[in-house]
Amino acid sequence: MIERRLVTNAALAMLAAATGVPVGRGRAPANPGLRYYVLYALDADDPEPSLADEHEDLTAVYQVTSVSLPDPAKPGSSGSEEQVEWLADKARAAFLARNPATGAWLHELAVEGASVRNRELDTEPGGTNDPGDAIMSYVQRFKVTLTPA
Repeated sequence: MIERRLVTNAALAMLAAATGVPVGRGRAPANPGLRYYVLYALDADDPEPSLADEHEDLTAVYQVTSVSLPDPAKPGSSGSEEQVEWLADKARAAFLARNPATGAWLHELAVEGASVRNRELDTEPGGTNDPGDAIMSYVQRFKVTLTPA
């Protein structure tokens, strides 16, 4: 059985390392600066194995919310739509980018006792705020399928 907690921890660590942007688990990270990610663990599916397969795969969906904040040193400033799109591009690359020569993932999602079979963009609703808001956000959901190693 693959522990979901370990997959979530690995996804958080991979996103932070690949982007260099602070990531919070279910909430804003401590000391976020002017931009950050929030990683939410959403759906998980533990399909029942066939009689011939004694191992259970796990499919997990994660929501990555990119957040751009106003600069507190500049009264009246706001987060920017361009910045959240830039953050979304970096998150997409972290989860989905591959080495063109080998096909291997560029950013390892290291989960003890499991190997990643597939990663895909599940849905990307995009920007969620009115342009007049001071805080801008952008939502993406990634699906990760793992199998016991």
